[in-house]
Amino acid sequence: MILLRSPSRFLLQILQDRVLSGEKGMDIDCHTVEFDDVRYHIQFSMRNPKVMVLSVALPLPPPEAILYDGLPLGAIEAIKAAYGPVVQILDPPKDGFDLTMKINLTKLPPDEEQRNAILTQIASVREVVLGAPLKLLLKHLASKTVAPNVDKLVALVHRPNESFFLAPQADKVTIVYPMRFQDSIDIVLATSFLQEFVEARRTAALNNVPSCMWSPAPPLELKGVPADALNANAGFVTFVVYPRHVEGKKLDRTVWNLLTFHAYVSYHVKCSEGFMHTRMRRRVESLIQAHNVCLTCLTLQALDRAKSDAEKLKKLVHGGSFKRLSLKNEGN
Repeated sequence: MILLRSPSRFLLQILQDRVLSGEKGMDIDCHTVEFDDVRYHIQFSMRNPKVMVLSVALPLPPPEAILYDGLPLGAIEAIKAAYGPVVQILDPPKDGFDLTMKINLTKLPPDEEQRNAILTQIASVREVVLGAPLKLLLKHLASKTVAPNVDKLVALVHRPNESFFLAPQADKVTIVYPMRFQDSIDIVLATSFLQEFVEARRTAALNNVPSCMWSPAPPLELKGVPADALNANAGFVTFVVYPRHVEGKKLDRTVWNLLTFHAYVSYHVKCSEGFMHTRMRRRVESLIQAHNVCLTCLTLQALDRAKSDAEKLKKLVHGGSFKRLSLKNEGN
């Protein structure tokens, strides 16, 4: 089992290297892509080595997802709250990106532990931006209220042209994932995996985790959603989150796990497929090895039989005697 981590390791490494390099450095202009098509453009200039320009492109939103100036609900407020004076949002963002930030590393706190915490938070910009509306709704759940000016059913983007849905209430939040896969083998494996996932939730050791359900048809919470958004070939997964699941430090972990649930399932589906391929290859190799052993044995047996027949023929030829007959003997 794997639980994906929030910080981008590539982005975090660049930030840490630049902080440790002092005033030295070099021009950096690079692109990187993470799972679910989240793209980064990282820029450093020698003229100002302690300032980084970071542009972020989010997954292409489906029609049912509502964005505000190209960003999810509450994303701007979440960025300001997470980064403070270290980060400045540039408007408009660079072409082809949804968010561009100017990060001033000279404004990092002198304490090493606090500095590393902020750098890790910057490298977790994906969670800060995409998880902003989810975190907002779950914060209200912790206080047993419903966020104002929010629809009864909220669509949040988490993959290109795909969204998952939240139905917020004062005492619980219901989250529904339409599960889609392109490969026919992935569909079969994902369906089996999700059914086992639901069964595992029923064990006594997992009584305190959010309840989980799987169904091949859309649940009642998705009534009225456009048909295109309900085109799920691996069924629908529903989680019910209660206030106890988002108390204190549990909130951030719950937000990240819900935000990356599809990626979590996709990873384990691919691992299962790779494991089965490995088992099949090993099985074929063992069958080929057994076949070669049998073939060698048959060949040796055939050679032994041929050798034995040759020796018998040789004894028959050299061991026999012939008597010369003359005409006189024939007359008698």
